[in-house]
Amino acid sequence: MEHARYMRLQRASAWCGFILFAGFLLAYSVGNILSPMDPTMDAQDAADFLIENQTRILACVAIIVLTVPFEYPFVVVTSLQMRRIEGGWGLLSMTQVLTGVVAPIGFFFPLAILSAAAYRPEEHSPEVLLAMTDMFNLMYVGNACIFVLQVWSIGYAALIDRREKPIFPKWFGWLNIVLGIVLIPGAFVYLNKTGPLAWNGLLAYMLPSAAYFIWKIATPVMLLRAVKHEEAETAEQAAGQEAARVASS
Repeated sequence: MEHARYMRLQRASAWCGFILFAGFLLAYSVGNILSPMDPTMDAQDAADFLIENQTRILACVAIIVLTVPFEYPFVVVTSLQMRRIEGGWGLLSMTQVLTGVVAPIGFFFPLAILSAAAYRPEEHSPEVLLAMTDMFNLMYVGNACIFVLQVWSIGYAALIDRREKPIFPKWFGWLNIVLGIVLIPGAFVYLNKTGPLAWNGLLAYMLPSAAYFIWKIATPVMLLRAVKHEEAETAEQAAGQEAARVASS
């Protein structure tokens, strides 16, 4: 592949991160699920929520289904840039790409359950609907740990880059480390119905959500910067090779 075409593909893949951010924000706003349900709600509350928001929830899932495929080029270009730090495919770049490929499951499966509950809520008992909304919230918040190794691998790669002009700045490395840490409390939603570790709590939901949205903006910006850096680096190498060829002729 021509180098210019390859770089355009990388740049387009980095822009997929902005598409993901916009799609997620739109979907969750439309679905009225940016604010999570109360873990202490009863069966009738769950049924009422699904009936009142049926169309919004199903539209939300449709938007997510259309948006999530853009995750894959975004994940791949991230590992391609990490590969430059490692000098080839290594543990960090491979961990990031593999965990990144699995990560959409954390969106698809919970939302599939919620959409099934909202598809025909009038035909199920409130108790069944409550169980399905419990499954959605527990999986959606609790499965956030899927992302921990992904963001830690990116963060560690940024922190160990010793080149004069690092591919990713050190602050971006620390942002990924912090994001991984704030995602960990999500694992404790299975043990709590109230408090900061419940699925609507400060530690399990609010802080991780805020950190994730910050990351979803910062990462494509850093990837576009890294692609530009790679283009300049390649141009310098080509110029150096040409100068050496002329000098030796």
